[in-house]
Amino acid sequence: MSSREDILREQVAALPLEPGVYQFLDRQGEIIYVGKAKSLRKRVSSYFVKNKDHTAKVRVLVKQICAIRHIVVGSEQDALLLENSLIKTHKPRYNILLKDDKTYPWIVLRRENFPRVESTRQLRHDGSQYFGPYGSISMQRSVLEFIREVVPLRTCKLNLSPQAIARGKYGVCLQYHLGNCKGPCIGEQSEEEYGVLTDMVKDVLKGDLRPVRRYLEENMLSAAADLRFEAAQRFKQRLDALENYQSRSVVVSAKIVDCDIFSLLEDDDVAYCNFIRLRHGSIVALHTVRLTTGVDSTREDMLSMAIQYIVENIAHDLSREVIVPFLPSAAILFDKVVFTVPKRGEKAELLEFSLKSARIYRAEQMKNLEIKNPERHTERLMNAMQRELHLEHQPRHIECFDNSNLQGTNPVASCVVFRDGKPSRKEYRHFNVKTVVGPDDFASMREIVYRRYSRLLEEGAELPDLIIVDGGKGQLSSAYEVLCALGIEKRVPIVGLAKRIEEVFYPNDPEPYYLSRTGEPLKVVCHIRDEAHRFGITFHRQKRSKAFINSELEQIPGIGSKSLNALLRRFRTVAKVREASVEELAEEVGMARARKIIEYFNPKQ
Repeated sequence: MSSREDILREQVAALPLEPGVYQFLDRQGEIIYVGKAKSLRKRVSSYFVKNKDHTAKVRVLVKQICAIRHIVVGSEQDALLLENSLIKTHKPRYNILLKDDKTYPWIVLRRENFPRVESTRQLRHDGSQYFGPYGSISMQRSVLEFIREVVPLRTCKLNLSPQAIARGKYGVCLQYHLGNCKGPCIGEQSEEEYGVLTDMVKDVLKGDLRPVRRYLEENMLSAAADLRFEAAQRFKQRLDALENYQSRSVVVSAKIVDCDIFSLLEDDDVAYCNFIRLRHGSIVALHTVRLTTGVDSTREDMLSMAIQYIVENIAHDLSREVIVPFLPSAAILFDKVVFTVPKRGEKAELLEFSLKSARIYRAEQMKNLEIKNPERHTERLMNAMQRELHLEHQPRHIECFDNSNLQGTNPVASCVVFRDGKPSRKEYRHFNVKTVVGPDDFASMREIVYRRYSRLLEEGAELPDLIIVDGGKGQLSSAYEVLCALGIEKRVPIVGLAKRIEEVFYPNDPEPYYLSRTGEPLKVVCHIRDEAHRFGITFHRQKRSKAFINSELEQIPGIGSKSLNALLRRFRTVAKVREASVEELAEEVGMARARKIIEYFNPKQ
């Protein structure tokens, strides 16, 4: 297999299963095809499977692919819109452009006296307010119909200037008589009253449904109070349909025209900077670069360095407005550029979209590293955990303990074992708590830790590089007392992991320690903790269920363990034993015991 095919296979294997847009590049780095996908990995992999249904065009396209790029979005609609934008920007030769070169439909609130709400496909900078785009014309029409049904705005194209209305130039139309218009053309509706209705329309199109919901609820209750039940039902139906309407997509903005977006994701000794370019409200470029951080580098320095690199090698210039999570250290060096740090709104959503793209890129890089060089990936992970948890050695062998009980009944514990950051399920152990009565997690932890490591010491077995206790300071102190009693507290480090906000506790330290929220060590530690909890709670539920069954049937006089096992083999559950006939029961335990069972479950018979 050629090196090109090897590279493509690795890129396809690293693609996420989320919706998005993919780009095929040739040897010159030019985009030759742009496509959308509900699942990126499944869709792209279909190109490289030998299929007789592939057209000649597809086969030629595949031969020219040398690299694959992708952009993950939140929904199929976003993928559709972004695909349209990228095709019109890059014009890949293997894409079929729309014959009429139309864009997706928008809804516009005209800038005029008594504004109209209309449909349009042309986004103009004329002072009007544009909402959308919509993935289909049917969706847009349904929103328009809903607005026109609920909010009585004018639909005519008359110039309703104050002078024309004062002269009595216009007369009412059919819409006025039908109640769909309040007659602003003849002065029966003021601009203030009309403005309240247009504000309500804006709220709907922006996604804020609360004002309309209040409007519909008030009208529904008023109609019901007047015994106009049909009208009340219509308002009820509109309330139910209200939740189905959508307003706009994150990949296209009507308000934000031209700008660049930069986000920075820090991770141990590297950082990832994502760059997004918006032109005419649409995303036309998206890149992520990986940076090696210096010893004394701040995040402001890294962002500044990333922007400089992207300008020199990718973008070649900057927009007048640049959206960033924080100001770069060398912001003054970028002449005539305004840096914006948004807190809310569309710009903040675009910044979050950029950060999400950086996270996906990082995950793909880690996955590629794991596929290509598993040993290097493991070494990097262990070094990161050693550094984050302040350990003397790499935690290659980790054991984690968790207790599980229900108000002190059926107490059990679990011990899970991880090697090189991966579960070693053959080494998992269940424990029945023997010496503790009642809901005492501290005493249960002492018993289980003692049983585990006293046995390992007796057998001369390998001790772990790190012990994790699921719980706070109390559980940690109990386990640490056992290690001290066994004389291994200096040989084996131990930490406690609280559940709520992932606090890490160390012995004899009252203050918690917090791992980096973006680093891999926190993910690994939480995975280990969650696996211990899952393993323990599963065992507890099995034991509790078995105890319930046994205790229920053992109450029957004359039913011993042999009869109990025979009944459970045949009927499986207590409910089926209760429903069985005396003849069926007699086949397993004899007629005398069968009658006792019937009498127990049916005392009046």
